[in-house]
Amino acid sequence: MEFKGSDSLNFLLAQMMRLHYYRTHMLLAELGIYPGQPPILFLLWERDGRSQKEISEKLKLKPATVAVMLKRMERAGFIERRTDSEDLRVSRVYLAAKGRNIQKQVVEVLERVERECFKGFDQKDRELLGRFLLRMRENLQDACQEQEKTV
Repeated sequence: MEFKGSDSLNFLLAQMMRLHYYRTHMLLAELGIYPGQPPILFLLWERDGRSQKEISEKLKLKPATVAVMLKRMERAGFIERRTDSEDLRVSRVYLAAKGRNIQKQVVEVLERVERECFKGFDQKDRELLGRFLLRMRENLQDACQEQEKTV
């Protein structure tokens, strides 16, 4: 396989992912939110009081990673953690008022990034790209699962 430099699809995809991450980070930072935090907020907006274990499983993140993220969100006043009243080994995560009240702003930021990203795309372009991205995600998930079997 020949390296094609800045014209390769792999390079363009990596560059686009970095720019998307950077733009999202810029706008979320204005709200005091770090890029990895919206998925946790979305889970809690959907159903408050999830366990840390459930959050890590749903987001496919290591429990230690989730613990660090939750600690930062707790310090910022977005969430609070409480011990489960029925099982003292379980820590549950609840939205604080600040976390509940910021939902509309977070959604607006993500919608803005999507508008900026897909400016000039018609519906057909968006659908085609969506199919390509789904196929790429499946390919990479399959590759990860195959590698996990050998480890």
